[in-house]
Amino acid sequence: MEILDDVKEHIQLTLFDFVKNDFIKSPLNYIGGKFKILNQIVPLFPKNINSFIDLFAGGFNVGINIKANKFYANDNIKYLIDMFKEFQIRDVKYTMGYIEKRIKKFNLSLTNEDGYKKLRKTYNKEKNALDLFVLVAYSFNHQIRFNSSHEFNNPFGKKRSHFNNTMKNNLYRFILKLKQQNVIFSSKCFQDFDFDFLEKNDFVYCDPPYLITTGTYNDGNRGFEGWNEKEEKELLKILDNLNGKKIKFALSNVLEHKGKKNKLLEHWINNNPNYNVHNINFDYSNSNYQTKIKDKNSSKEILITNY
Repeated sequence: MEILDDVKEHIQLTLFDFVKNDFIKSPLNYIGGKFKILNQIVPLFPKNINSFIDLFAGGFNVGINIKANKFYANDNIKYLIDMFKEFQIRDVKYTMGYIEKRIKKFNLSLTNEDGYKKLRKTYNKEKNALDLFVLVAYSFNHQIRFNSSHEFNNPFGKKRSHFNNTMKNNLYRFILKLKQQNVIFSSKCFQDFDFDFLEKNDFVYCDPPYLITTGTYNDGNRGFEGWNEKEEKELLKILDNLNGKKIKFALSNVLEHKGKKNKLLEHWINNNPNYNVHNINFDYSNSNYQTKIKDKNSSKEILITNY
């Protein structure tokens, strides 16, 4: 598809913008994304990082905001990684122009569900990575969801979701920042990631699905690996092995959620007194954290580090 050279730029981004704005936000509304708590967790990361490994990249909110010499972004959802690769290799004008062309071709809007379904059918047949982003822009809650046959099946976001100015802004800034980074993308299960090349100045960040919560990203019914005690134990073993090799890591997780406790994680922490547990205020309702933590529906978010 030919994209016009004079496609209108939605955002003018300069180096000053990067300095003025503390963090870049992913254009994806990814479940469990860490954008809201970056100001709490990033200061806890090592100051001098050679290779940064984002083992469960998701929307890449964390990795896009880290200073390092090299980046490895991994997620087991191949189609998500394919999208990031397109953002990385395509000129930003091409990407923005392609999106506008697809919106026009399928007459996408807040109310045209038929156009959305036609694009969804086209994507599921052709698997064009940029089409996936256009779908996400108009899908319910901007979510990424696949069925067991790896067909995108998120419903239409009627009267709620569209490619609005905020999403355009986030996408434009995200792509330009991504092009400044040296990122190697992969779509492996975390158990298959090769950690052998890591050295003492490298850093592994893990934001896995949470054992005591269940969502479309970890229920195991979407054609991708689910998350249960087996996976949790395997990850904790990997982190222990990294610790034994003097490789620094940080793990995001929850100890409590809606009255449930992650006893497996709690036991692991108690058996490793050299690991540090940092309490995170993940406040979704702008209420006082100490009040919220008493709520039976609250979550006790933590960051665990081995340094």
